[in-house]
Amino acid sequence: MAATIDTLNIKGMEIPVIFEKSETLPIFNLQLIFKNSGSMLDGNKSGLTTITSKILNEGTKKDGAIVFASKLENRAISLHSSNGFETFVIEISCLVSEYEQSLKLLNQLLKDPNLTEDTLLKIKNLQISKLKQKENDFDDVARKNLNKIIWKNTLLENSSNGEITSIETINLQEVKQQIKKVLNLNNLIIVVGGKIDLEKFKVDITNTTKLFHSQGETLTPKIKISKQQATTRIKKNTEQAYIYFGSDFKMDYNATETYKAKVASFILGGSGFGSRLMEEIRVKNGLAYSAYGYTSINKSHSYFTGYLQTKLENEEKAKNLVIKTLKDFVENGVTLEELESAKKFLSGSEPLRNETFSQRLGLAFNLFYKGLDQDYSKKELQLIDDLTLAELNSFIKLHKEIENLSFSIVTK
Repeated sequence: MAATIDTLNIKGMEIPVIFEKSETLPIFNLQLIFKNSGSMLDGNKSGLTTITSKILNEGTKKDGAIVFASKLENRAISLHSSNGFETFVIEISCLVSEYEQSLKLLNQLLKDPNLTEDTLLKIKNLQISKLKQKENDFDDVARKNLNKIIWKNTLLENSSNGEITSIETINLQEVKQQIKKVLNLNNLIIVVGGKIDLEKFKVDITNTTKLFHSQGETLTPKIKISKQQATTRIKKNTEQAYIYFGSDFKMDYNATETYKAKVASFILGGSGFGSRLMEEIRVKNGLAYSAYGYTSINKSHSYFTGYLQTKLENEEKAKNLVIKTLKDFVENGVTLEELESAKKFLSGSEPLRNETFSQRLGLAFNLFYKGLDQDYSKKELQLIDDLTLAELNSFIKLHKEIENLSFSIVTK
């Protein structure tokens, strides 16, 4: 059964409800997704939204983290909060027999989150410890430094995990304010599924939605990549060079040609062995064990990025080969063999991406979020199947901007 789009009227607002019925699996899955409420709301306190989501995973003030976790565990209920850049999510997953109890525990959490100085200090210390450990993860170092180049002076410049200096300064009052800010009723999208009755659910969830405040619907920011190309090198005690690269990719999330971008990205660097970057850098020149590149198209931003690791002495050669490979890709496009191979893989793998119930719910939300019909995935596969070599290569030629690469390199 495909997902259906319904609405829930709360305080005069129509809250979208994305629902998929499960006739066989005795499960209940609920995602309260707040758009425009992720780490884009951090302001000058990078990591604030992530700390906020972690606080909501610490149970209630009355029970404390351990007792509340035991209540969940005893009934095999998963209740978890998380955030991305654009969204803040509270998710429940359990057997349908625990449906009412899971909503009861959710309401308890929202009414009385564990907002204490001790809890905040624990969360901050754990986050700072994780960030310190990442200082020796050279992939992470290179990736973060690339973001500081390509997203300079934008909301994406800093990691959603925060910086040690910013995490240290977060106080309890800021977290309290951030909870209200991210749990904005105007931004709520409800994604629900399982062996449940939709009309009963809409009645039951009303008690939960009344706990959220209406603060006015916020808009998704449009973030543009830095026009200035740059290369930064960070010296570490490493035995190989970590090379991360990125550039602009001018495409809106709801553009009619996103399927062409999907195919082009797959051929260029997303398919592993057989991709253009892997063939040129590893197979033909032996400069890296692996090399990847892909386009990322979001509501707020889009870009091309990739990475590889190589021997220290091959750093410059590998970097230049990346530049050459992208230039050749834009100018000369792909071959018929590459296109046919991509079509076969994408058409064969798409059903595997949506074979579980949670995957189907995730797809239903993504389609709704992007303003697409719920049957768009089938249409997209047909568009890909009908795509000609001339059409794809004409599309690729129009995106010369991906050649304007910036590099972040960790070397010795």
